[in-house]
Amino acid sequence: MLSPFKGQTGLKRILNAAGYSWDGLRAAFGGEAAFRQLVLLNGVLLPLAFLLDVSRGERAILIAVCLLALIVELLNSAVEAAIDRISLERHPLSKNAKDMGSAAQAVALSMIALVWGVILLG
Repeated sequence: MLSPFKGQTGLKRILNAAGYSWDGLRAAFGGEAAFRQLVLLNGVLLPLAFLLDVSRGERAILIAVCLLALIVELLNSAVEAAIDRISLERHPLSKNAKDMGSAAQAVALSMIALVWGVILLG
């Protein structure tokens, strides 16, 4: 059986998707301190990427890794919300899921430091 939420097509689907995305960004910004911290970090690093004397390709990579960390945080927050929706009871599988999301974010943040370091110091 198809989901009743999958019935929209065309422009209506695009408008609905944009609204859901906006709602997700608002929820992340309002409810996730880590997301707000990453937005602040991006608020510093993204303009800096445009001020640095680097090639267009290097600038694109500097920007991409910063945005990737935001994406990873959104996915991590979504996993945590889904796990909490299922049950607030402590369970090893829930802990693993949340820990893996946290590890993904640690890798994304390490990638920012590594890429920025290689480009600026390389």
